[in-house]
Amino acid sequence: MKVSWDHLPQAQWEEFHALQHGALQQAWAYGDALTSLDVVMHRAMVWDDGQLVALAQFMCKRIVGYVSLASCTRGPVWHPDATPAQRALVYRLLRQSIPLPRLKVLLFSPDRARPEVDAVEIKGMSRVMTGYSTVQLDLTSPLTSLKEGLEGKWRNRLNKVLLNEKLRVQVQPSLKRCQWLLGKEMDQREAKKFHGLPTDFVQAYISANADPRQTFAVAYAELGKNTVAAMLFLIHGHVASYHMSWADDEGRQLNAHNALMWKAMVYLQELGVEVLDLGGINTHDLPGISRFKLGTGGRAVTLAGTYF
Repeated sequence: MKVSWDHLPQAQWEEFHALQHGALQQAWAYGDALTSLDVVMHRAMVWDDGQLVALAQFMCKRIVGYVSLASCTRGPVWHPDATPAQRALVYRLLRQSIPLPRLKVLLFSPDRARPEVDAVEIKGMSRVMTGYSTVQLDLTSPLTSLKEGLEGKWRNRLNKVLLNEKLRVQVQPSLKRCQWLLGKEMDQREAKKFHGLPTDFVQAYISANADPRQTFAVAYAELGKNTVAAMLFLIHGHVASYHMSWADDEGRQLNAHNALMWKAMVYLQELGVEVLDLGGINTHDLPGISRFKLGTGGRAVTLAGTYF
């Protein structure tokens, strides 16, 4: 096997990543965006007999002054024919060859459910963190099937809000709308005391892509002159990831988010997106958000966890 680091063909990376429905954290633009925010990133491509078998993007930082920590979140991205033995070898080669000082710790968080991670490929590795759960929605189905797949109460709320002629819902790759929503996100982070990726990341991610239409979408609902709810989706290849949302009291009372999610599903499908990743669910700590995401009819997936 051959491993190449950092000076890599972007077009080949993006094509492979798109074909394998790679996660946002393994997208080329994700790495470029974090690099522009002064995060150290390293990328690897792995070939076996001339065939590209894996991509891996690492976010790196120094801990306790002299130890380098490198995290491959929701990666590597694998060729579907890669065997457990090939995957095990890729993990070893990445550990040995990553261009970091000798004292280094590498963490891998595979983008697969735990039962799909073969014992052969992780032999000698330790699971140090449980995987988080997400909801993945297949957008290749006809819209009639997608609507039939909605949970009953979810669908009833959607039908009701769509009948509201006063509510105007649109989905656009609008930078103006995106900046407005990022401001609302900052406000709610401050109010609710929670953290996430810096909001500057979104602008950096958009700037790292050539075509905004293939990069992001903002769904928003207006009641008269007031915007009462909005959602942001980031696009990477044939996958879109839900990133953030906001609603005021009126938007929540109207169940505007049901309309936003449905209209976004329609828009993204027309754009050629095949999978919608709705992000983490936690039925214990965030029951309302989790029920909303599960109500879309998507498949709940608990990822394998983090391995050292």
